[in-house]
Amino acid sequence: MSMPASLVETLKRLASALDHLEAATERRAAADALRADREEELAIMQKDRSRLAVELEGAQSHARGLDQAVQEANRRLSRAEMSIRAVLGEDGE
Repeated sequence: MSMPASLVETLKRLASALDHLEAATERRAAADALRADREEELAIMQKDRSRLAVELEGAQSHARGLDQAVQEANRRLSRAEMSIRAVLGEDGE
């Protein structure tokens, strides 16, 4: 007993539609996996950004402290130089 041609054609179209559906499902699964990877990467980058911002603030604070120390050292050296010049000036007279 053979099947009518219209039934054979309908089954072929159904098989083709199922193949297309399966391919679309696989593409969607791949896209979802890629999106999940991107979201994970973004979360990692945001954590790194936060950590780097904290480290930058610490480095800037340290740099400000060093600038203040350099200014203080320059003031002290200047006073010491003036004291030495005064002493040398007194000894030279």
